[in-house]
Amino acid sequence: MKMVFLGPPGAGKGTMAVRVAEDAGLPHISTGDIFRYNIKNQTDLGKRVKSILDGGDLVPDELTIELVQDRLQQEDAQKGFILDGFPRTIPQADALATMQTLDWVINFELSDEEVLRRLTGRRVHPGSGRTYHIVSTPPKVEGKDDVTGEPLVQREDDKEEAIKNRLRVYRDQTQPLIDYYRSRDMLTNLDASSSPAAVYELLKELLGIS
Repeated sequence: MKMVFLGPPGAGKGTMAVRVAEDAGLPHISTGDIFRYNIKNQTDLGKRVKSILDGGDLVPDELTIELVQDRLQQEDAQKGFILDGFPRTIPQADALATMQTLDWVINFELSDEEVLRRLTGRRVHPGSGRTYHIVSTPPKVEGKDDVTGEPLVQREDDKEEAIKNRLRVYRDQTQPLIDYYRSRDMLTNLDASSSPAAVYELLKELLGIS
């Protein structure tokens, strides 16, 4: 199965991608991971990405497409993959269409109000990266990490104004993509407002994963 997952921040598409990857034996491919891998391994592409990011600029479509194309040619992606974070633009979607024939484009739907509820409630232990939520997965002691007892923090990008800005950027970027795939009868919407376990059961049923 060759899949693209779309959805706003907080919709859980990354979590769903990891679970599908494990159960279906497919690679979960995110552009962020590709960037980090190439930079860490100092590939030619990685050096180009690093110089762009160090300069504070966005990686252009052409280079992002080149990196993804290189990743999709690797052996583990031949029987299928889950793309998370790509495509982000219409030129990227057009380029992907020339590389691969997709089986699924899943759009994880979540209201802005629910995104805000989920992300503003997130708390993180800086030392380990352990994540909690003040409503759904609270720590045993309020504001304290379960393991170390050290204080939990709210990331800057989880504060309300930052999230609202991320949502504006997401809508501006992704609505054209949603329209692009819908116009081609390739888009499947999935309600992501339930618990992760319930959403995953819906997703497994949709994809035919046992």
